[in-house]
Amino acid sequence: MRETGHGKEQMKNPWEGRRVLIVGMARSGIALARLLAREGACVTVNDMKAAEAFGDKLDELKNLDIIFRLGEDGLDALKGQEILIISPGVPIDAPIVKAARTAGIAVSGELEIASLLLPCPMVAVTGTNGKTTTVSLLGAIFKEAGRVAHVAGNIGYPLSAAVMDSRSEDIAVVEVSSFQLETTENFHPLSAAVLNVTEDHLNRHGTMDVYTGLKRHIFDAQDETNYAVLNFDDASCRAMAQGLKGKVLFFSRLEEVENGAFIRQGQMVMRLDGQEKIICRADEVKIPGPHNLENALAACCIAYSRGVPGPVIRHALRTFQGVEHRIEFVRELDGVRYINDSKGTNTDSTIKAVQSMLAPTALILGGYDKHVSFAPLAQEIVKSPMIENCVLMGATADQIEGALKEAGYTKIHRAADLSEAIRMCRALSLPGGNVLFSPACASFDMFSDYEQRGRIFKEMVNHL
Repeated sequence: MRETGHGKEQMKNPWEGRRVLIVGMARSGIALARLLAREGACVTVNDMKAAEAFGDKLDELKNLDIIFRLGEDGLDALKGQEILIISPGVPIDAPIVKAARTAGIAVSGELEIASLLLPCPMVAVTGTNGKTTTVSLLGAIFKEAGRVAHVAGNIGYPLSAAVMDSRSEDIAVVEVSSFQLETTENFHPLSAAVLNVTEDHLNRHGTMDVYTGLKRHIFDAQDETNYAVLNFDDASCRAMAQGLKGKVLFFSRLEEVENGAFIRQGQMVMRLDGQEKIICRADEVKIPGPHNLENALAACCIAYSRGVPGPVIRHALRTFQGVEHRIEFVRELDGVRYINDSKGTNTDSTIKAVQSMLAPTALILGGYDKHVSFAPLAQEIVKSPMIENCVLMGATADQIEGALKEAGYTKIHRAADLSEAIRMCRALSLPGGNVLFSPACASFDMFSDYEQRGRIFKEMVNHL
């Protein structure tokens, strides 16, 4: 007998003896290999990187009954497999995926498999921006309510790891990316939210229609007892409400909604089936910026839909301090505040950071090219009275400079690397000002991920 978030079901272990190939040995691939080996599957793991490139990261797998196929493309390892499970970093059109489908081998992803093995209820959040802040805030809310909350998924703690760490009475709060949603079919959060949809990852998904469709896919396995939470102020999100099976809750910073969370006369209000509860004053939400008020409204909808009382939500909103690498204060030096927003990996995220600045700011921009337009960001920088200088670096520096000049912005400086960018900003800044590191780009031209990029920024700033 196994108990899940969807009720009890009598079943034998479906993974016992099943032949599985896991491709991509990043965090989620390693965690899934451990999980399926524990479940009795015949696991083969594959990655293009050779074993020595992993250091000690694969040590936890070495005492398990797992076959290693490292330093190869994995096509030969497909022979005899029943299912191919790809990590989020493996595109859905990769040669190994095409080969598996041609051979009649099922294809899935780590999130999908882990969710089917999860012993506790699950809620989930996706969107272009705000995911990490919202799931972290939800984790704080559920913990305040006395639950053991596992904040997992795209946040760096794989859902497969949460499966092994959780009990039936816990709750999983899952951050979900569009890459993960490419390989889901039965992923079934009891409450789920799409926070916003703006241009991102078009180098992988091709068009906004595909990208938007993937975000909406988070609701596809829901039923009429579940909740779908959507941003009423975002036209793409609002349109997703059509045809959903779950009960729709909107959140809005700008208008009152029939069911959901909104701001009225400076108060955060939750309305459900004609009943209203005032949660707290909007200015009591500790994390700064209008975008974080939207994240708080979304978290309120999910928490309330899962039965968390208003006073518990209020206390969490008043005390939650935010997440690392998202508009994170690092230090003040010579009267200048240094702010780490390495999680600003797209233009919309950086626009929100720019809108949060309340003092003269030197802004560091640039990174890996995801084939998006920088024009909206350039227009926001021109409109902002606070962005006094922009220091550009990385692969996208030329594109960003072109967009800024076209928008009429001229206070542009170029840096060879992050260290030089920080030194330039220090020289450009006066007491009372800010240095904001919000690249508006992914990190892969210089760093392994936004977390490493943010840590290095903080180390450099702390050594000034």
